[in-house]
Amino acid sequence: MLGLWPLPERTPLQATITGTLEREGVVIEKLHFQSRPGLYVTGSLYRPAKVEGKLPAILYVCGHSGRGRDGNKTAFQDHGMWFATNGYVCLVLDTLQLGEVAGKHHGTYNLGRFWWQALGYTPAGVECWNGIRAIDYLCSRPEVDQERIGVTGISGGGAATFWIAAADERVKVAVPVSGMSDLESYVTNKVINGHCDCMFLVNACGWHWTTIAALIAPRPLLFANSDSDRIFPMDGNRRIIERLRQLYQMYDKPELVEEYVSKGDHAYRPDLRVAVFQFINKHLKHDTGPVKDADFKELPGKELRVFPEDKDLPADALNDRIDQTFVARAAVALPKADSFAPWKQHLLKELREKCFRELPDRVAAAEPAGDMVGVLQPLSAEPGARFHVISVVAPQAEAKQGTLIVLNPEEEILKVTRDWAKPFVDERVVYAVLPRGGLPSRWTRKNPPNYVERAHALLGTTVDTGRLRDVAAAARMFDETFKGAITWRVVGKGQAGVVAAYAALFEPSIKEVVIIDPPPSHMEGPYFLNVLRVLDVPEALGLLAPRPLTLINGGDKVFDRTAAIYQAAAAADKLRRE
Repeated sequence: MLGLWPLPERTPLQATITGTLEREGVVIEKLHFQSRPGLYVTGSLYRPAKVEGKLPAILYVCGHSGRGRDGNKTAFQDHGMWFATNGYVCLVLDTLQLGEVAGKHHGTYNLGRFWWQALGYTPAGVECWNGIRAIDYLCSRPEVDQERIGVTGISGGGAATFWIAAADERVKVAVPVSGMSDLESYVTNKVINGHCDCMFLVNACGWHWTTIAALIAPRPLLFANSDSDRIFPMDGNRRIIERLRQLYQMYDKPELVEEYVSKGDHAYRPDLRVAVFQFINKHLKHDTGPVKDADFKELPGKELRVFPEDKDLPADALNDRIDQTFVARAAVALPKADSFAPWKQHLLKELREKCFRELPDRVAAAEPAGDMVGVLQPLSAEPGARFHVISVVAPQAEAKQGTLIVLNPEEEILKVTRDWAKPFVDERVVYAVLPRGGLPSRWTRKNPPNYVERAHALLGTTVDTGRLRDVAAAARMFDETFKGAITWRVVGKGQAGVVAAYAALFEPSIKEVVIIDPPPSHMEGPYFLNVLRVLDVPEALGLLAPRPLTLINGGDKVFDRTAAIYQAAAAADKLRRE
């Protein structure tokens, strides 16, 4: 769900120290490494000037503190200095978005990159992988005790602490500070609106959010928060710590999970830092003595730059486009003439497991969901989610064929029936389907934070999956209403046409599909979780074979793949490209 499976290759880190500083008995090394070729990670390594024996090590992962070209590592110098002066090696990492070699955290938050959902990409995966590779680097250092490694950070760094500690058991102690709430907080109470995309994985398995924290148990964990933090509210914190206490009790190690609550808002304060330092000292050094807060004069950020001038920045860096390559897209081999059936069965199984886990084996027929809205009939395919249908051509007594015109959210039925849908409004039975999000069920759109679209991904689905469900439910309802006497086709333009095609994959009463202006890739929508890790639009349309499929303005060469699949299914005559 972080986009890290199968695990990426641990390629050479190419670790490079570009300069050193020394102050107050601490050496600061300015360094960079490549967690993957071209994915640069910049950081500051703090160590005692005099090292005797193996030292415990801390990976410090930064929160959202914008320091521009200097990188956000420079905002957390005091932690690096404190750890180094107290006998630790501490590596403070820049984040992807706010580092010296900048990428993006805000894809679905305000950049409209909802294809991240289709690809199963999240910058949380990059932050996790950068942290894992940072531990690889720490373990390569001769002064580091590989059995005494901890990780900590606040806010985005608190979230990254959870990812890294859950994924890498070399982490022996974890102290996330204001880094996790639960789904009741994020979704029901809309706290997701205060967070960027690096705070969230793509929850395709539909986990309770605290299951991530559970993966750290029974290693020592301090759950540290603030009592007036609006983006990590205390009601969520209370639910999480209670679950963790129950879990650690199951391991018979209740003493290894602790909570600390500081009075104030979303920030460090002296008492919070002291609690962090004490907990780490206790579990990595077996030192329970008193601790003083960090008290160091901050260095000018420019002095900590790994790449001093813009001309020094690496020309081969992929950070600004790593979202396009970090998660591998599926490369689907076309079926042979004698292998279409198992090829189709395999891909449908993959879609079920990776993209549509929440869909039942067959979507139930839609049910009435209230009084008519003018000429619109409100329906529901699942509790709490409305969509609408409208009768365009009244059912004829002896009609044998029917059409469902599927609309995109911004489309209006009157305009559509006078435009692209006009050829399909004939003597057949014709209904228009307005899936959820279309008028009059449109929700408020604000960019940022795109609440509805982003909240769906936290619940293991997408709004387009909901639309697929609406179309399938409507088709089944009409099929049952007319007792199977009518053969149904679905027609849609652009993304709605592909949504309708997927509905046909899961609803057997849909016997024919027509798509006008089909998008060549799920990069352009519709967006289903992880779909690009299974297939893309041309292969999905090929799965419809041998059902009739018409592509209007489908001349793009990518649809030659759809034609090849229909050929392998011995159904070439069922595919029309106009």
